[in-house]
Amino acid sequence: MNIPSKWREQFPQALIEQQAIGESRADVFRLHQDGGADLFLKAEPVGEFGELAHEIERLRWLQQVNLPAPVVLDALTENHHHWLLMTAVPGQDLASANTLSAAQIVDILATALRTLHQIPIAQCPFDHTLDQRIALARQHVSAGLVDAADFDDERLGRSAEDVLAELLSTQPNTHDLVVAHGDACLPNFMVQGGRFSGFIDCGRLGVSDRYQDLALAARSIERNLGPEWVKPFFERYGVEPDEQRMRFYCLLDEFF
Repeated sequence: MNIPSKWREQFPQALIEQQAIGESRADVFRLHQDGGADLFLKAEPVGEFGELAHEIERLRWLQQVNLPAPVVLDALTENHHHWLLMTAVPGQDLASANTLSAAQIVDILATALRTLHQIPIAQCPFDHTLDQRIALARQHVSAGLVDAADFDDERLGRSAEDVLAELLSTQPNTHDLVVAHGDACLPNFMVQGGRFSGFIDCGRLGVSDRYQDLALAARSIERNLGPEWVKPFFERYGVEPDEQRMRFYCLLDEFF
């Protein structure tokens, strides 16, 4: 792996291992040090629709408000890529925490989201309100970045333009703004010793409707734990599920 020369000199003996490829456009690597804590590297090509520069800003902000997340150790641009060097959040992600019961996973996720959502939105400088996200969804469609083959099952076979038209025609009238993670699926929440240990993949964090997180969390719970655990999640979080907003924000997620 051709990492920036500065880091190659800083960690000459480190073993660098690429992590499983997810839906992000960024490449992720674990840096193993003899006698030292593991670190993570992220790399993303410089481009109009990249998210890594956004994630760096959001990780620094999370540190300012004392919420657990990777600590940015260094960030730079080299060889037409943005690069991030950060600490590792201890533990396992909630999708991999096989020693936890479904009830424990639901409780940890609901509590972590409620903690994040309680931060006053005036403290958060990142605008991910619906007008901003829909504008970006349009841009993604125009740029050919929306993979229709990756749509959820109920939308497979439709074009990105057709699904965008549905999105525009089904916008909710209710908006309940919070500081949202933006991609609140189980793999983006870490746990150690049965306790929440941190948020990861925070490039979409910002002020958004509460259901930006609740919809994706409920979908992730249904897929990973079973549909019977969605109701306990909402009970633990403390709201009645809004089915219309859940459908809309899952639809919006098709464009990201």
